[in-house]
Amino acid sequence: MLADNATDWDYEISSENRFLRLNLLELWRYRDLLLMFVQRDIVTVYKQTILGPIWFVLQPLFTTLIFVVLFGRIAGLSPDGVPQFAFYLIGITLWSYFSDTLNVTSKTFTDNSNIFGKVYFPRLVIPLSKVLSGFLKFLMQFGFFIVLWLYYILITRQVTPNWYILLTPLLLLDIVLLSLGLGIMITSLTTKYRDLTFLISFGMQLFMYATPVAYSMSNPKISKYHSYIWFNPLTSLFEAFKYGFLGTGVFSIKWLLYSVGVTFIVLLLSIYVFNKVEKKFIDTV
Repeated sequence: MLADNATDWDYEISSENRFLRLNLLELWRYRDLLLMFVQRDIVTVYKQTILGPIWFVLQPLFTTLIFVVLFGRIAGLSPDGVPQFAFYLIGITLWSYFSDTLNVTSKTFTDNSNIFGKVYFPRLVIPLSKVLSGFLKFLMQFGFFIVLWLYYILITRQVTPNWYILLTPLLLLDIVLLSLGLGIMITSLTTKYRDLTFLISFGMQLFMYATPVAYSMSNPKISKYHSYIWFNPLTSLFEAFKYGFLGTGVFSIKWLLYSVGVTFIVLLLSIYVFNKVEKKFIDTV
């Protein structure tokens, strides 16, 4: 005969999820697994390379050099009075984190379907691990920018920062949450519509030109496109970074609030779509 408390379980796995449910306590219980995935993402990428993590710095360095030649000297899109290398490096560093995070999180379900089908753990662990491992890579690249930034401040005195750099943690948080929200939403949809994977890879290349990476909103050459570019939620974030660290660009509270609002809506929609798809995605991937 069963004891009265035989049905008092330590854990209960159920498919009945509210559409806006986000079990943060469960994610915390699986924090060791989350850290293991983060370590795996960092180690496996450069495990058999000669330069190892140095590639984290070389990639934005080479890209910045190309941008300096193409957009700075040939197209003349860099602002006057600001070192071109620092101007393009900060934009490329931010864009690399956003685009890389969005690309890898958008493939979460399809790339890890074999794991999901064998053992249970909170499905959000893997996209969160992609965000965190990408953020560690970003910190290395951003550290390289800080070293260059200090050189332009203390040695050449070509850069004049301002107190808006104190908003850096909030700006980074917005970029992290926006990339995570979009990635979760896309990976949920790709379980049924595989074409989105190809669309994202191609679309991100075009989306970069709608984001002030190679130019600044203060450049008169793009003034006629302002009404369109400002609706990109990344625009005000990138411009705020440039304005705070380099003293160039356009700082707009109105558009920053717009970016925060878009991020909040994207997160809500991503949670809704994710919870709706999570219960049956393993049958379609």
